[in-house]
Amino acid sequence: MSLDVARRVALGAQGFSDPAPSGSIDRRHMHRVMRRLRVVQLDSIPIVIRTQYMPFHSRLGEYDVRLLDDIAYRDDAWFEAWAHEASLLPVASEPLFRWMRERAREGHTWKHLHETAQREPAYVQTVLDEVRERGAVSGGELSDPRPVDADGSGWWSRSLGVVALDWLYRIGELGVRRRGNFEKVFSPIEAIVPAETLGQPTPSVEDAQRELVVQSVQSLGVGTVGDIADYFRLPIRDVRARLSEVVEDGRVLPAAVKSWNDKAFADPDATTPRAIVGATTLSPFDPIVWNRDRAERLWNFEYRIEIYVPESKRRWGYYVLPVMVDGHLVARVDVKTDRQAGVLRVKAAHAEVGHLTPESAERVACALRRLSKFVGAESVMVEERGDLATLLAAVI
Repeated sequence: MSLDVARRVALGAQGFSDPAPSGSIDRRHMHRVMRRLRVVQLDSIPIVIRTQYMPFHSRLGEYDVRLLDDIAYRDDAWFEAWAHEASLLPVASEPLFRWMRERAREGHTWKHLHETAQREPAYVQTVLDEVRERGAVSGGELSDPRPVDADGSGWWSRSLGVVALDWLYRIGELGVRRRGNFEKVFSPIEAIVPAETLGQPTPSVEDAQRELVVQSVQSLGVGTVGDIADYFRLPIRDVRARLSEVVEDGRVLPAAVKSWNDKAFADPDATTPRAIVGATTLSPFDPIVWNRDRAERLWNFEYRIEIYVPESKRRWGYYVLPVMVDGHLVARVDVKTDRQAGVLRVKAAHAEVGHLTPESAERVACALRRLSKFVGAESVMVEERGDLATLLAAVI
C-alpha cells in the first residue's frame, strides 16, 4: 500500500473516521473510543490537561472529563495496569496481562520492587492485609508507612509503604482508583475487576500474547513488528513468534508499505477511509504519536518531548502538542493552560514543511479554540515565537 493509504488505514483504526457525535458525548462514545484504542496512557502532568483526557477530545470533541473518571474509577469499567506505561484498559482485558504480573512476581521485571518485597515480606503482607481490611488506602493513609531508610532517604525518597503498595499493584494483588489531585488510592483487585473476569481461566503466555498482538494490529491498522510490540510493550522476540502464528491463522495479514524498510502487518478487517476530515490537537502520548519512529515513518513528523531539556536548548518548547488537520500533522504548538487567568497560552507555534499558509493557520486556530473550550479557558493568546505564530495570532 502507499504511504497515504497506510496513514488513512492507521487513522481509521484509531477512530478518526468514526461518525461525529450528533449530541452531547456520553458513555457510549467514550467506550467506542476505548474499543478502538484498547489502551490509554496516563500521565500526571497537567500543563494543558492530564494526557488521558486528550485522546477522547481528539476523536470526539468537547466533553466533561468527569465522565472518564466515572467510567474508570466509579463504574470500574476500565482499570489501571502497566501496559503501554501506566495505562487505563477495559476490565475485560485483565486476564491477558496476568503473565506480565507473574513475571514481575518472579523478579524478571521491576527488580527494585521485587528486591524490596523479598527483603521485607512480613511488612508487605501487613500492607496487603491493611488494604483488604480497610478497602481503600492511599500511601499517606497507611498506619505504618515506614521510611525506606532511617534518615527518610531511599529509592525516590518514598516510604516503604508506598513501595509495598506499588509492588502489590504490579503483581495484581491491588488495583488503583484516583481521587482529588490524581491521587492513587489502592483497593483489592477484586473490588475493581468483576468476579466473572477474575474467575476466567488464566490464558497461557502464548495465548495471551497472540491476543494482544492481534489487538495491537487492529488498533494500529498497519504496522511493523516494532510498532506492534510497542503498543502494549511486549517483548519483540515474542511478538515475532506470535505474529507468524496469527498470520498462519489468518487473523493478521502480511503487508508492505512503500518507503518503509521493514515488513508490515495489517488487520484483515481494517477499512481505508476515503478521507480524514477535521482539525484537532493531539496529546504527546496519543497512540498516533507515542511511538516516535512510527510518527516519523507515517507523517515525516520528528517528535521529541523536551520537558527535561534545559529551556535554552529546547527547539520547539516545553509541552508541545501536534496539530492534525485532515489526517496530516501540519503544526506543533507549545501550549499551557493558565487556569488563574482563564487563558490557553500558545507559547510557540511552528508549521510543518509545506504548511506555513494562512489556510493552515485558520485550521490550527480552529483546533486551538476547540482545545481552549475543552480545558475551560475563555480565550487563546499567541506569543510571537515560531514561524506560524504571526499568521496564527492574526486569525485566533
